[in-house]
Amino acid sequence: MKFIVIDGLDGSGKDTQVNLLADMYKNQGKNVVIRSHPTNDNFFGKKSKQALLKKGKFNHIKATLFFGLDAIRSVIKYYYFDKSIDILIFSRYTMAVIYLPNSINMIVYKIVRFLLPTSDYMFFLDISPEESLKRIKSRSEDEEMFENYDELKKAREKSKRVPDDWHFISAEGDIYDINNKIKSICINEL
Repeated sequence: MKFIVIDGLDGSGKDTQVNLLADMYKNQGKNVVIRSHPTNDNFFGKKSKQALLKKGKFNHIKATLFFGLDAIRSVIKYYYFDKSIDILIFSRYTMAVIYLPNSINMIVYKIVRFLLPTSDYMFFLDISPEESLKRIKSRSEDEEMFENYDELKKAREKSKRVPDDWHFISAEGDIYDINNKIKSICINEL
């Protein structure tokens, strides 16, 4: 199984890139599964999403905890136990730790990286907080607790401190140029 992760700030185009990549592999006859966290098909994902739509420290903790459990559930169910999958693509995964406070986010990241599978195909779509907000506001979705300038700016700064096993790709250009960069890494590293 090929395991691909696409992460980034809200509005960076994660789902767009996931779908373009999935279409390429499906056209090759591959069995592709996409997991976009938080998911809406299980208790943990639903609880995480509910907490993300609220404010306050308690909901921040709930959103983070349930997000983690949702991702772990996906890893167990799809990465470890579903042997029929050729390509498993996660949208939003371990980089969610950038939304944790500075005092613990890199500690939690190291623990999560030790416990959960990683890949040579982990992409962080880098986008400015300004562009992120512009894209978020153009969607017809409820705003989540981290979808404001200050939180997006802090999260982007924290993402730069993550170890260099991620492919950082600017997400402010043409979606097909971005997709070609991702595809070239996925294809060239086979």
